[in-house]
Amino acid sequence: MHLMKKIIIILSLLVGFNGAYAITVDEIVKAAKEVQKEEGKISVPNFSLTDTNGNIHTDESTKGKYLVVNFWATWCPPCLKEIPAFVEFYEKNIDTVLILGLDYEQANKKAIQDFTDTFMVSYPIILFDEKNGPQFADFGEVFGMPTTYVYNPEGMLVDFKMGEMDIESLEEAILK
Repeated sequence: MHLMKKIIIILSLLVGFNGAYAITVDEIVKAAKEVQKEEGKISVPNFSLTDTNGNIHTDESTKGKYLVVNFWATWCPPCLKEIPAFVEFYEKNIDTVLILGLDYEQANKKAIQDFTDTFMVSYPIILFDEKNGPQFADFGEVFGMPTTYVYNPEGMLVDFKMGEMDIESLEEAILK
């Protein structure tokens, strides 16, 4: 009987510890947002990224507009699902919003252009290459895709999300 008590105590402790470590991605994002509020504002990093059309986008050239930085990949189903919302949102808000789609994979330019043409992507796409790639991490950690950072016209981070964004979430982000 004494051995049985020890086993029950050990099992109950393990179950308790298990519950303490079982947190969701949403809880991690919520905690990160709380830290952001407590530690002050986070500003857009210094960057100079070249899109697939050869246009250069910098932290200075994007000021005055909301900047939406979306990390995505062709092999990511939620990324593909959110593209139509990003296209619609961009076309509706082109005067006040710039979306930069940062393709977070090693892929050649032609394959990505064919892919984005299929999805009728109208916003700039930035390839992960030797020039652009090292700057991707400057926006923040990407633990899963898609991951989206939204900066206000003054260059301050106002929202971020790990996971698929819909048009309502994008609209809420620029209304903050």
